[in-house]
Order: sequence, then C-alpha cells, then structure tokens
Amino acid sequence: QLQLVESGGGLVQPGGSLRLSCAASGFTLDAFAIGWFRQAPGKEREGVSCISSSGDKLYYADSVKGRFTISRDIAKNTVSLQMSGLKPEDTAVYYCAAGPFRWVRSSWYAPHLYDYWGQGTQVTVSS
Repeated sequence: QLQLVESGGGLVQPGGSLRLSCAASGFTLDAFAIGWFRQAPGKEREGVSCISSSGDKLYYADSVKGRFTISRDIAKNTVSLQMSGLKPEDTAVYYCAAGPFRWVRSSWYAPHLYDYWGQGTQVTVSS
C-alpha cells in the first residue's frame, strides 16, 4: 500500500527554521516526483516545491526561493523540506504528494497532477 507520512511541523518564531520530512512506503522515490504543498485557512492549496523522480530537477515557488530547500534520502526513502527565514505568511498545513513526473513536470505546482497525498503537518510561524 502506497503511503506518505509527513512530520516535523510545529510552532516557530519569525525568522526561525523547521525541517519537514515525508516518509514514503509502498514505492521507491525513483518512481514518482514528490511535491510539497501548503494550505492556509480560507486559501487554496499551493505548490511550494517539487523534486523529480530522478532527483536532479528541483522546483520552488517564488515565495519560498532562497529560503526553502528540498532534498531526498534514497536510503531512507524520505523527502525533506528545510525551511529557514520563516515568515508568518508561511503558516499553513504542509502536505507532501507523489505523482508521475511525466505529468508533474509541466505544472509541478498543480495539486490535481498528484495521485497520492499525506495527511499533512501544521506549521505555525508566530511570535
């Protein structure tokens, strides 16, 4: 059974850092692109970052470029999102999702291109 489980969310002060993890089971990371999305209350789900199934293509939303870094650990079958310089507007539930890269690569930020989703982890940036 294919499953994604996020962890690492929490409460952090503005300017702080958090590292989110997405543990995959039931498949290997070279089979799917993995995207990170977030959804704040009353807002649509938005793409934050994506790593291709080959791991050599990385994508970021303009709002997080230079602050967030996506990476993966093949041995642990885990994708991470290192977030630094956090702002109150980064507050949201963060989700990881898996989708075929041949579909995802054209519009990696589009949630409907991803087939499998985790349950989400809350990130709150507040003083």
